[in-house]
Amino acid sequence: MKKILLASVGVMVMSAGMAYAACIPTPSCSSLGYESSSSCEGGIKCPFGNAWNCTLTDIKNKVTEITNKVTEIENKITTMEMKDCVIGSIFYSDKTCSSGVVVANKTPIGVVIDSDGSGHGLIMSLGSIGTYNWGGYGTDASTLQNFLSFSDASQDLASCENTQKIIALGDKDVYPAAWAAHEYKTEGTNAGDWCLPAAGVMSKIGHNLDLINTGYTLVGDINISERIYMWSSSEYDSEHAWFSYFKYSHGLYYEYFSGGSSSSVYRTKRGSAEVWPVLEF
Repeated sequence: MKKILLASVGVMVMSAGMAYAACIPTPSCSSLGYESSSSCEGGIKCPFGNAWNCTLTDIKNKVTEITNKVTEIENKITTMEMKDCVIGSIFYSDKTCSSGVVVANKTPIGVVIDSDGSGHGLIMSLGSIGTYNWGGYGTDASTLQNFLSFSDASQDLASCENTQKIIALGDKDVYPAAWAAHEYKTEGTNAGDWCLPAAGVMSKIGHNLDLINTGYTLVGDINISERIYMWSSSEYDSEHAWFSYFKYSHGLYYEYFSGGSSSSVYRTKRGSAEVWPVLEF
């Protein structure tokens, strides 16, 4: 009798326990941190309903937002610094400039020869990278415009466009001057960044010779007024290309004398002249 009673009591206790366990409420998705009603990339779905935890996605988006802000600020700072790149200032490998002084612990790579005042312009290398023939003597560079007057040549500012057209016409054995400029590189720049200056660039240099020489004398005691025969990338005809001779005049606006006779300002393509590459910024 006692054994039957105890067994009955045990069954009742077990039944009560099972009933109690079955009454525990299912956790809500929101209480577990699943607060989004729509799915999200990288999110986790609630196992008890159609809700999502997008915390990781939110963090990723916030990081992206902050990164974009930092980039924007850096670009603004760079633009402000680039506004200091006036004609005659020294240009460094970190794409900053200084005027009248060489900044310690920075690497100068050129002198600003043209500037639009809003952070863009052109620099020229710190010296000649060698003497070369222009090349293609007797062959008209078909993709280049022929400039037959001083005034027309002085309007040609397409340094890099000209250079790309020239090197597309032949290898360095055919057009050595353009290839030399194209392959030039410095700290902070790569081959392909530099170009053979156009005739109009030579003209601009001539009109700002004193300012530009100020920068060159700071970095290397260079006086470009004494430089002769600097090639441009502008073509005159099948046998000649434009060049500059700053020793006696300004850019392309002069005549030079040879053997007592006056000659126009273009030089035979197979003649040797210095190459001073330019870089756009």
